[in-house]
Amino acid sequence: MITEFGHYALVTALFAALIQSTVPLVGAARGDGAWISAAKPAAIVQFVLVAIAFAALTQAYVTSDFSVNNVYENSHSMKPMIYKVTGVWGNHEGSLLLWVLILALFGCCLALFSRRLPPSLMARVLAVQGMIGVGFLAFILFTSNPFLRLPHAPLDGTGLNPLLQDPGLALHPPFLYLGYVGFSVAFSFAIAALLEGRVDAAWARWVRPWTMAAWAFLTIGVGLGSWWAYYELGWGGWWFWDPVENASFIPWLSGTALLHSVIVVEKRDTMKAWTVFLAIVTFSLSLLGTFLVRSGVLTSVHAFATDPARGVFILILLILVAGGSLALFASRGPALKSTGLFQPISREGGLLLNNLLMSAAAAVVLLGTLYPLFLDAIGGAKVSVGAPFFNSVFFPIMTPMAAAMAVGPLLAWKRGDLFPALKKLWAAFVMTAAAVIATWSFHSDGPPIGLLGMGLAAWLFTGTLVEFAERAKLARVPLLESFKRMAHFSGASWGMTLAHLGLAVAIAGMAGAGSWKVESIQVMKPGDSVDVAGYQYTFNGARQRQGPNYSSTVGSFTVREDGREIVTLQSEKRVYPVRNMPTTEAAIHTMFLGDLYAVIGDPDKDVEGGFITRLYYNPFVVWLWAGGLIMVLGAALSVADRRYRIGAPAHRRQAATAKV
Repeated sequence: MITEFGHYALVTALFAALIQSTVPLVGAARGDGAWISAAKPAAIVQFVLVAIAFAALTQAYVTSDFSVNNVYENSHSMKPMIYKVTGVWGNHEGSLLLWVLILALFGCCLALFSRRLPPSLMARVLAVQGMIGVGFLAFILFTSNPFLRLPHAPLDGTGLNPLLQDPGLALHPPFLYLGYVGFSVAFSFAIAALLEGRVDAAWARWVRPWTMAAWAFLTIGVGLGSWWAYYELGWGGWWFWDPVENASFIPWLSGTALLHSVIVVEKRDTMKAWTVFLAIVTFSLSLLGTFLVRSGVLTSVHAFATDPARGVFILILLILVAGGSLALFASRGPALKSTGLFQPISREGGLLLNNLLMSAAAAVVLLGTLYPLFLDAIGGAKVSVGAPFFNSVFFPIMTPMAAAMAVGPLLAWKRGDLFPALKKLWAAFVMTAAAVIATWSFHSDGPPIGLLGMGLAAWLFTGTLVEFAERAKLARVPLLESFKRMAHFSGASWGMTLAHLGLAVAIAGMAGAGSWKVESIQVMKPGDSVDVAGYQYTFNGARQRQGPNYSSTVGSFTVREDGREIVTLQSEKRVYPVRNMPTTEAAIHTMFLGDLYAVIGDPDKDVEGGFITRLYYNPFVVWLWAGGLIMVLGAALSVADRRYRIGAPAHRRQAATAKV
C-alpha cells in the first residue's frame, strides 16, 4: 500500500510541476499577481510530493519488499542496513528519483528563501524549474518507474553491485547530484533574465550564492568520487580520465568559469551575455553527464541503464533543454548590453582570461570524451581516448590559468598595470624557485611536469598570500590596524583567498601523486619483504574472514622505515556470493608527505602460500583532497556572506531614493 501511495504521490508531483511551469509564467507575462503567486506553493507542494515518493521507495528497501521490482533487482535480505538505504539510489530508477528530489528541493528553497526577488522574476525562475521537473518526472513515470510490482514476490533479491556496497555510495551520488541540479538554479535565472530582457548587478548577486553552492557540492562530489576510486578499486590511482569521471568534471570546469563571470557582472556590469550563455551551457553539460551515465551508452559501474528507450528519452530532453535555451539566447542575448568598459590588463581582463581557459579546458575534455562515442555511432573504428591525450592537452591549458590566478587579484578594476603587480609578487618568485629546487633535490629522476606542478603550486599559494597581505596592508600599517582590516573582510573575500589556497594545495598533490608514485607488483609468501620508496613491506600472511554478506581474504603487511615499525596494513579481497563478484579493499596509511598503500590479490598457483600483491607509495596524494576541502570551505564562507542575505544593490538604491 505504501508503494502505491508513493507512486500516486509521484504522479501528483507531475501535475504540480505542470502548474508550476505554466501558471506563474503566464501570470508574469500578463502582470497578474494572483497567477504569479501560484509559483511558490506549487514548488513547495512538488517537493513534498516527491519527498513522499522517495520515502516510500526507501521504506520498500528497508523492509526488503521484493514484490517491488526495483527492490528485487538491487537489494538482498543479507545486505547491511546502511546498504539497503543507500541502495535506493544505487540503481537507474532510484538515482533518477534522487535527482528529481534534489531538483524539487532547490525549487522549494528558492520559494522559501528568496523573498527579496521581484515577484515577476521569481515566477519565471520557478516556472523554468518546474519545466525541468516536468521533463524528469515524465521520464521516471513513463520509462523508469521505481514502483513497478512483480506478479509473484520472490523470496529474496539479486543484490546490489558489490562495488556499490561501500560508504562512498552514501555520500558521492547525493553530493554529485546537488552540484548537477544546483546549476539548474543559475540556468533558470538565465532563462528568466532572457525573458525579461534584463541582467544587472542585482541579478548577479541573486545568482552568485546559488552558483557558489552548486559549485561547492559538485567539488565535494568529484572529490569523493576520486577518493572512492582510490581506496576501493585497488589500482593506486586517483583519476583515470574515465568518461563517467569526465561527465562530472566538465560541468565543474564550466561552473568555475560561470562563478568568476558572475563576479564581473556584479562588480562591473559587463560580460552579461557571456554569463547568461555560461549558465545555459553549464546546466546543459550537467544534463549531458546525466545522459552519458543514465542512457547506457557507457559501460561503467556508474552506468545503470540498458534500455535504449531510456537513452532516447534523455537525449530528447537534453536537446529540448539545451537547444531551446540556446535558441532563446540567440534571439534575446544580443539585447543584453554591457555598460562597463575595461582594458585587457585589468581585473576584469584576468577574470575573462580565466573564463576562456576554463571553457577551453572543458571543451577539450568534452571532445576527448565524446569523440570515441561519436566515431562508434557512425560505424567508424573503435578508439580509446585515455590519459596520454588528456594529460598532454589539458594541463598546458590549465598551467597559464593557475599562473594568472596569482596576478589577477592584484590588478585594479577597469585598468591595471602589470609590472607593479608582478613586482609585488617577488616573494612568489622566490618561493617558486625554492620549491622547484627542493623538489628536484629529492626527486631528480621524476618527469619535468612534476617540477612544474610543484613550482606552480608554490607560485599560486604565495601569490594568494601576497594579495591577502596587500588587502590587509600588512607591514605597511600597524599590525593592530591590519587585523582590524581583516576582521572587516567580507565572507566572499575570505572565500576567494581560501579557494585559491586550496587549489594550490591540490595542484601540489596532483603533481606529487602523478609524477613520483612508486609501484611494486609481485608474488609474496609469509615473511617476504619488498622495498618501496625506502619503506620495507613485510607480508605477514593471509587469513579468511566472514563478513555480513561476503567472505574475504585478509592480507597483513608490516611497514618499516630504517628498521622502525610504522604501521600494520590489513588489505582485503572480498567475494559476494549473491552476485559471485570480487572486490578489493585497499589498506592505506596516510602521512603528511605520502600514503603507504597495499593490496592483496589472488593466490598464486605456482608458489605455495604465495599471493599476488601490489604495493605503492603515493607522495603528497592526501594534499589533493585536503586542497579540495579548503576550496569547499572557501565556497561556504562566500555563500554565508551577509550581503547575499540583506538584498541586492538595486534594492538599497531604491530604498535610499525613497527616503530622500
